[in-house]
Amino acid sequence: MKTIIQRLPAQKTIALIAHDSRKASLIRWCEQHREALQQHQLIGTGTTGGMITRATGMSVNALISGPMGGDQQIGALIAEQKIHTVIFFWDPLEPMPHDPDVKALLRLAAVWNIPVACNETTADMLMASNLFNTEMDWEVPDYAAYLAARQQ
Repeated sequence: MKTIIQRLPAQKTIALIAHDSRKASLIRWCEQHREALQQHQLIGTGTTGGMITRATGMSVNALISGPMGGDQQIGALIAEQKIHTVIFFWDPLEPMPHDPDVKALLRLAAVWNIPVACNETTADMLMASNLFNTEMDWEVPDYAAYLAARQQ
């Protein structure tokens, strides 16, 4: 697939998601990184976003609950290039009834070249990167070229 280079803004839009067994860990992580996170726009699935707002006082735009379509809402925002980073504390040992939605979200993040942290260590490394708070080049699929190739 052809790609194009776009400019990723210094102020990122960060999706915050956590499975039930990982919500407390994500809230603790958000509290630890409150100062840095407040420099960005935060979006979360419904339950997680609301819990983070109540626990930390940070403004999180809460969509609907993940199993009710929130994961798909995040995926749609990724496809629209409106999400720049995903922090998704998921539980790999717990079966999830909405697992296909989670896999679709992670697939879209890979397609659109979005950094994804699935645990505290990776999230800490993302936050520590000197690229996190700066503009940078971002390679994304050339959707116009993709459509043109399909019409031939």
